[in-house]
Order: sequence, then structure tokens, then C-alpha cells
Amino acid sequence: MRVGVIGGAGYTAGELLRLLVNHPAAEIAFVHSDSNAGNALGDVHGGLLGETDLRFTAEYDLGAIDVLFLCSAHGRSREFLAANALPEGLRIVDLAQDFRDESEGFVYGLPELNRDRIRAARRVANPGCFATAIQLALLPLAREGLLREEVHATAVTGSTGAGVKPSATTHFSWRTDNISVYKAFTHQHLSEIGRTLGAMQGGAAPEINFVPMRGDFARGILASVYTDCDLRQEEAEALYRDFYADAAFTFVADRPIDLKQAVNTNKAVVQVAKYGRKLHIVSAIDNLLKGASGQAVQNMNLLFGLDEREGLRLKASAF
Repeated sequence: MRVGVIGGAGYTAGELLRLLVNHPAAEIAFVHSDSNAGNALGDVHGGLLGETDLRFTAEYDLGAIDVLFLCSAHGRSREFLAANALPEGLRIVDLAQDFRDESEGFVYGLPELNRDRIRAARRVANPGCFATAIQLALLPLAREGLLREEVHATAVTGSTGAGVKPSATTHFSWRTDNISVYKAFTHQHLSEIGRTLGAMQGGAAPEINFVPMRGDFARGILASVYTDCDLRQEEAEALYRDFYADAAFTFVADRPIDLKQAVNTNKAVVQVAKYGRKLHIVSAIDNLLKGASGQAVQNMNLLFGLDEREGLRLKASAF
């Protein structure tokens, strides 16, 4: 598969290129960036030094590729599609939030939910990172119509979730040894979470009280989610194991989990525990992989009929 990347200078693009360079069925045709045109990929993404001789380009030929990844800022994907004539057979994976409502022929790209629809699609809208972690914590309950009460979710993310452009809250001297709340109850990922869970429950989405937090680490998301539920511990575990039995990357643990089990992989690790009437679900993902670029490659694999794990057999760094 010949691959093109638009918006190649950010963190998600850097991770995407790291995966694609070693993907056995992919060849990178171009990586577009107006601001970095002519620069070597390894000069911007230091981890690619020695891995590829490719350079960023301001030019692109959409007719010369099989799949296009859109990695620009939110809002730019819609602008790009409006400004360019697209070959009929071109497949697209959008990593921005522009088409997560499934407009303009896009399918919402959460494989644990839409695997068969993705396989038949031409355009896939990659989910958000928080949305991935929280939905994977709740999908089994939604399928059974068990999200009848308010859901409370707190999730902490690494600094790479804020993107490559520096800001006051990503500066090392502020972020290190620090933690803070932001966008409490108003985070933009709530809309896609609500759409998914509402659709699974016949239009009745639960109220989700979501408090995101900034952590003092670089990558990963740990989400702590709970709601009232009548299932016993054994029933809840059986429900989750059944739901994710065929999932390529989502695993249900039988003991408390930690972030390092998921970081540097495309895994989602989930654990459920019952406390009185509260069912507590903890999920862990790498925000740049299962929360972004790894899931994008997983979706590409599905689009082309490959094994979902192709190019994504990554091991977590335990220490």
C-alpha cells in the first residue's frame, strides 16, 4: 500500500511514521508539511534518524497513493477535502475530530465497535484519545443497556496529548511534579462518547460527568470510570471478557492495572471491580498509539483486509 501523510510534523504524525516505516505492507509515498518542506523526517522526528531517508514535501499526488492519513489540526481535514479532488478509490483515515459524527461518508473508527463497518469503508474517522479510553471502559455495559445511571469518569493524560506546539501548560518547568484539571465536564470528546453509547442503548445516552487531568508524564491515559450497576463481580467480568473476546488489542485483566502495561503499545487494558452498587472500570491506553496513530494503522489494516495486528506488535516498557 502506498501511503500519503498530510500534516506530518506533529506528535501523532511522528508516531504514525514510526509505525509505517516498519509496516511490512506499507510504503510511504510522501509526507506533507509546508513549514518543513525539504527537511529530513529525522530532523523533525528524532526517533526516525537512521530509519528513513525521506524528506518532507510541500507537494503531493493523491493519485499515486492508496491511503491518505490526515494529521493536521482539528478543522483542517474538512478544509483539505473541500479543496482537493479525491481519486475514487482513495481510502482516508482522519486523525482529527472533523468527521467523528460520521458525516461525508466517514465511519467512526473504533474497531472494538465497528470492525465490520470499517472493513467495508472508504473513509474512517479515528476516535479521540480520551474517547477511546472511556468508551472501551463502557461499551460492554452499553451493549446490554446497563448504563441507566450517571457515569463518573476521571482520566489523566500525558503531556503529548496537548500536541507538539508549546504552551504554558506543556512547558517542562510547569508540568513536571505537577497535576491539574482542565475542561471539567466540557471536554470535546464527550460528544462522540455520547453518540456511541446512545446509539448502543437505543438513543438513551447516560449523563457522563467527565473530569480530565494533566499528568506530569509524557504519554498514556489512565481512566477511572464508575457507575451504579446491579451486576455481581463475576457477572461483570464475564460480560467484559465476552465482549472483548475477539478484540485484537483490548484485554481484560483480573487484577489492578497500571499505565505502563499499555504505554508504547496499541493495547487497551481494562479491569472491572464491584464495590457495593458501584461498578468501577479502569482502562489504560497510550494516547499516541491506541488513542491516535496506532489505532489509525489498525484501521488501515482493516480497510485493506490485513491482520489488525500488522505493524503493531509492540511490547510495553515495564520499567
